[in-house]
Amino acid sequence: MPSPELPVVQRPERSRDLLAGLSIAGLLLPEAVAYSSIAALPPQAGVIALFAGLLCYGLLGNSRFAIVSATSSSAAVLAAATLSLAGGDSALRMSLAFALVLLTGGFFVLAGLFRLGGVTAFIAKPVLRGFAFGLALTIVMKQVASVVGVHLTDPNLVRFLPQLLEQLPQWNWAGAAVALTALLVLWLCGRIRYLPGGLLVVILGIAAGQWLDLEAHGVKLIGVIELKLEVPNLPVLPFADWLRLGELGFAMVMILYAESYGSISSFALKHGDRVSSNRDLLALGASNLLSGLFHGMPVGAGYSATSANEAAGATSRLAGLTAALVMLVIVLTVLPYIALTPEPVLAAIVIHALGRGLSLEPLGRYFIWRRDRLLVICAVAAVLVLGVLDGLLMAVGVSIVLMLRQLSGADIQILGQLGSGHDFVDLNRHPQARQVPGVLILRPSEALFFANAERILGGALRLIRHAEAPVHTVVLSLEESPNLDGTSIEVLDDFFLRVSQEHKGLALARVKHRARAALLALPSTEALGVLISGTSVDDTVQAALNLRPAEDKSQA
Repeated sequence: MPSPELPVVQRPERSRDLLAGLSIAGLLLPEAVAYSSIAALPPQAGVIALFAGLLCYGLLGNSRFAIVSATSSSAAVLAAATLSLAGGDSALRMSLAFALVLLTGGFFVLAGLFRLGGVTAFIAKPVLRGFAFGLALTIVMKQVASVVGVHLTDPNLVRFLPQLLEQLPQWNWAGAAVALTALLVLWLCGRIRYLPGGLLVVILGIAAGQWLDLEAHGVKLIGVIELKLEVPNLPVLPFADWLRLGELGFAMVMILYAESYGSISSFALKHGDRVSSNRDLLALGASNLLSGLFHGMPVGAGYSATSANEAAGATSRLAGLTAALVMLVIVLTVLPYIALTPEPVLAAIVIHALGRGLSLEPLGRYFIWRRDRLLVICAVAAVLVLGVLDGLLMAVGVSIVLMLRQLSGADIQILGQLGSGHDFVDLNRHPQARQVPGVLILRPSEALFFANAERILGGALRLIRHAEAPVHTVVLSLEESPNLDGTSIEVLDDFFLRVSQEHKGLALARVKHRARAALLALPSTEALGVLISGTSVDDTVQAALNLRPAEDKSQA
């Protein structure tokens, strides 16, 4: 893993990082407290998560711009998961929440150690965007209900709006006025660079709350934030609860990593930076483990905080560390005053942060393609009808099914030589290509793995047995299979034998290093004279043809 030291920056750039850190600190603290309310956790849970994310990613991460902190999506999923499992027991729900954060961190670390960072598109983008839109709509509507003081008994958002309107006479209009004013201030501050709108609206909210005595008008304050470090300890839970949390932790990792990698990769592409996905997995794992140990929330690299950091002029991870230092100063000096913040102000901060998620523009492109249109609609409907937790699990499930369907539905292609060059292409797509006389060149359209190996290689045998022209040599190109699992190796071993029984020579082209080592270890490879080549199809065909005279002479 690359060295975790911060990159060396010049003094002008360092001053820009310091200024960016000062700027985003004013945004991050109010958001952290607001997201803890979404997670139904004490405000300090969001603050602890913010410290853990900023410190761990600042020291271990790879992106210059990523800000790792609590996110609205992970907060909503955490709340839905723990409320469904705890059954009204608040102490148990707290233990479940922190256990879920620890498991999420553990899964991130394992993924980084096993170098699974390449699996970055595990959740299809249409599904992820649809889920994010449905989640943003769900959170915003629940924040609106909280602002106007309406208690909703039905979590199903299909019946949410009618229930909200039925209680219109009981709405707290003072709370609604505070939230609308806060939204207006946030919108105005968003048009001025370097102005920390979140911190400003909190200060104004505290002042207005004391001056206008908003509590007397039914406007609640967030209350005391008891930020104290406890001795790290593991939650004591039954084994069955750990198993259930493991399933939810896997889903949490998929959503957090898809969201984080989307933010990290988009800004890396914009600025020409390199992305080290495995290093980021370890950094996210360390952040969540530290947060969970000290009873914080799950963290990820949210787009809003990351884009705000980039817009503020950050040039390195020093900006995030500066924000953590500024946060420490705020916590040590003015934290008691933040407890006087009106709850509608926090709701306004959440709604403003999720404003981008409610934009229909990112979804518009997916309605051009019929398949993606259906995926987006299903993802949005799953969240609105089934709820946040079941909608999340369904979104992950749909993405996995789509991936498996594509991989398992792969076919076998017959390759031909294009002109007199060295390129070999699919004959179905390029009918002008010609087959090499006596040689049948085959290529799986997707990587071989346990779900498709038997069907693909069975199709290859049928093509060999029913070839129109006489075939003395078969070349199988494995360029789509960088690695092979145990099932694929067993099926290939049997394939070697079947081809030998057809009295054909066999050569494998474009075999990657790991797959080549596994295939060379098979006894049948040497016994049946299978040529395992890592070179191009053209070179492998020539090597196989050059071996034929020597074989014929020995047989004679």
